[in-house]
Amino acid sequence: MTEALPAGAVVRVGRASFDPSDYAEFEALIRKQADYLVPAIKELPGLIHWFTGVSPDGSTVQISVWDSEEHAKQMDELTLMAVVARGEMEAIGGKFERPIINYPMTWTI
Repeated sequence: MTEALPAGAVVRVGRASFDPSDYAEFEALIRKQADYLVPAIKELPGLIHWFTGVSPDGSTVQISVWDSEEHAKQMDELTLMAVVARGEMEAIGGKFERPIINYPMTWTI
């Protein structure tokens, strides 16, 4: 059975890599960033789901589901994410994959 989502929903996938030996520092930073990012992201219209994960293998991912491409693109302009959080991660060696892709939703479980 598939879950009903709005027509035009998109999945946004952002990824970064880091030296696996720095896992503890990255994991702690990403947990700390949630303190200011969660409230800011929750204020944006159109958010359906958000997931953040950090792998000891040296990778982090943020996957979000939005009701439209327009709403997903808000993340490009969210200063706390695009400047502050990114800057903190780059300062300790994080390397971001670009571009961040918004995928039109095809199906879900």
